[in-house]
Amino acid sequence: MLSACENIFFESDYASSDPFVNFDYLWNEIDRKYSYFELKEVDWDEIRIRYRAQLSPDMTEEALFDVMAAMMNELRDDHSNLISPFNISRYNLPLKERKQFFSRTVEEFYIPNAHITGPFYHDFIAGGTVGYIRYSSFLNNLDPRSLDHVLTRYRDTQGLILDLRENGGGAISNIPIMLERFTFRRIHAASAITRNGPLRSDFGPPEPFFIGAHRGIQYFKPVMVLIDRGSYSATTFFALLTKYISTLTLVGDYTGGGGGLPNGGQLPNGWTYRFSVSQILDLGGNNYAEQGVPPDIFAEFDWSDLSKDEIIIRALEELGVL
Repeated sequence: MLSACENIFFESDYASSDPFVNFDYLWNEIDRKYSYFELKEVDWDEIRIRYRAQLSPDMTEEALFDVMAAMMNELRDDHSNLISPFNISRYNLPLKERKQFFSRTVEEFYIPNAHITGPFYHDFIAGGTVGYIRYSSFLNNLDPRSLDHVLTRYRDTQGLILDLRENGGGAISNIPIMLERFTFRRIHAASAITRNGPLRSDFGPPEPFFIGAHRGIQYFKPVMVLIDRGSYSATTFFALLTKYISTLTLVGDYTGGGGGLPNGGQLPNGWTYRFSVSQILDLGGNNYAEQGVPPDIFAEFDWSDLSKDEIIIRALEELGVL
């Protein structure tokens, strides 16, 4: 389940800066391995014709990069990147969606005296009846001792708010470490399929993803998980898995997607690339993880009044403290 990069080595007589050679190599690699052509209705053959027509034998490296990066961005996938010594391409999905989180509002009006425990910013809110926990990135490894401290501190609350807005993802290994604190039994909550053949519909058999049950400190009262379009990659996967834990409720906007795990390689000219080669499915075979996991309760941030956070307020209402 962890992302990886394959190392591809080229013989010196094959190494090439020819724009057509590098373009064709990248297009063919994506054609053979990318996982979301059908779901996103991407006409990859038409895209090849359109962008290859922009090449010329004497074009600069920067111009070639721009053409190939634009081609990859047609996939509408922030796990698809072209990496050169002078630039890294990205689709940048969060900039194309409405932002639903403003850190200053949370820090000033909800947790001005926040505790910092490992990767968590947290404190009591709503008169001490609710624990608010901000986890900003799955790149920040979860220490079981930090989780023990935080869950112990809020053990007598009516519920928790776990804020994952603008969490762009990170290590998938952190997901079960968190979720196992909220379930009393082992759960099969999702499956992964990986592209494995020349047809764009060729995938290997589903590989199950399980969430275990932690044997130490847990929390079984209601937990409101705040999400938005900036909740990407591992955070989208986390949101999908919450659907199978009855005490967890998603509040906010759709997640940003990024359910496909990336793999990559090297072009003849030495540039590297990565793109999604797998899909994450729920137990019904639905692919919410790439298009965005829907919230259980929709709520929007009102940018006309920065003294309050409507998504936190809606979560508190659901917890019955407002």
